[in-house]
Amino acid sequence: MRYVTRKVVLFVLTFWAALTLNFALPRLMPGSPLDAALGNLQANGVQVTNAMRDAMAAQLGGAEGNWLSQYFSYLGNTLRLNFGTSFSFPTQTVSHTILQALPWTVCLVGVTTIIAFVLGTLLGVYAGWRRGTAADSTVTLGATLFSAFPPFWFGMLLLYVFAFKFQIFASQGGYSPGLTPNLSLSFLSDAVQHSILPAVTLTVTSLSGWVFGMRNNMINTLGEDYVTFAEANGLRSRTIALLYAARNAMLPNITAFGLSLGAVVGGSVLVEGIFGYPGLGNLLYIAVLNHDYPLMQALFLVITVSMLVTIFVVDLLYVRFDPRVRREVIA
Repeated sequence: MRYVTRKVVLFVLTFWAALTLNFALPRLMPGSPLDAALGNLQANGVQVTNAMRDAMAAQLGGAEGNWLSQYFSYLGNTLRLNFGTSFSFPTQTVSHTILQALPWTVCLVGVTTIIAFVLGTLLGVYAGWRRGTAADSTVTLGATLFSAFPPFWFGMLLLYVFAFKFQIFASQGGYSPGLTPNLSLSFLSDAVQHSILPAVTLTVTSLSGWVFGMRNNMINTLGEDYVTFAEANGLRSRTIALLYAARNAMLPNITAFGLSLGAVVGGSVLVEGIFGYPGLGNLLYIAVLNHDYPLMQALFLVITVSMLVTIFVVDLLYVRFDPRVRREVIA
């Protein structure tokens, strides 16, 4: 119980620090975030009224008063999930804009993260178990080759070959122009067709990290006494590799996988930007270009909260997977 209490207190303190930093950063930048936002709207031909100025000031925490009063106003708006109106999408609230993009990122980056984790872990187990053989060399060389490809470069290569040259897959967007997002089979098949290239890009370029991490963990675990004891008892190689070595070697990968799932909500800014995919990564790219402070603040907050929640869940899962942590909890 004390272990869980410590984790909860740490979660609350870290969340408060993230909120405070999210409030302070725009105000530490040169100039006023409100003036920058209003100037951006005027440059795009939008007539700025006093009511619009007051609304923008409110969503930035209030332009009037000292920082302390602005800070409490900002905290109140955040707890009510009132992030105001996006400057980049003035007809929508920030919350609505994020909720529209969130499912696209979760489906694309979430699925590719899981696929890369499973494939990379299995390949790492195989390479570690067959260390020093041709199979090990093939896996590690292949992982090394793909790790040298920056995601944005590999994505542009796939675009040129499969979208522009052979025109097999769509080049931009999450679905064909003219379609309205829904759960019909025709729309879902169209969305899947648009997501293949960015999914392949994310999977291939992130696979190597899982392969090398699991291979190194496997090699270290294979030197443990309990593995030698299992081999001396005549257990099958597959049983030793999967139930003895891989099970214990996976603990560091579980932590990394949890952090990767937390980062899913942030999307992949470069990859989503290249493919024009309507996810949070592309949304963050648009917000930065337009100096859209309300949208940036809300996106940073969503990304931070997702990371904190994932780390908290991983800490609790470690009680189940790691006997050393379980003994600490019991003690």
